[in-house]
Amino acid sequence: MKAGESQVGVMEVGFNAGPQVERYQRSSGNRRGQPWCASFVTWCYKLVGLQVPRGSGLAASWFPAPKIIYRRGGIIRQPIKKGDTAGYAYGNGIHHIGLIQSWNDDFVITVEGNTGGGNGVQREGDGVHRMRRLRTQIALVSSWIPK
Repeated sequence: MKAGESQVGVMEVGFNAGPQVERYQRSSGNRRGQPWCASFVTWCYKLVGLQVPRGSGLAASWFPAPKIIYRRGGIIRQPIKKGDTAGYAYGNGIHHIGLIQSWNDDFVITVEGNTGGGNGVQREGDGVHRMRRLRTQIALVSSWIPK
């Protein structure tokens, strides 16, 4: 999704703050200082006129059962497309989200807000980064893009 790609390199100013980060947060109803990975996805989807879920500022809200097209270790219910959402689990639930750019048998390229540029999945980070993830790191994929 070009909206997300255009934001790679946006960095926080302070902690979970900064002019662009706060735009993302406002798009989902979140406030300055709150985690903003899901707000980033919300902003991207709204920018291109796509539907967002109720409570879109929380990563878990992007993964209701009817929208899930892949669960880690399971089958893919429909082709995974650029712009579908990747959910990362911490403990009991999805607590981080990113936009899928490409998907193959081993690796997934994503664009994620509120993450670091390193190799591990991080709930908190410093900006918007393009990430190369092992497919096994992704717990769920949901599709909100019309067919």
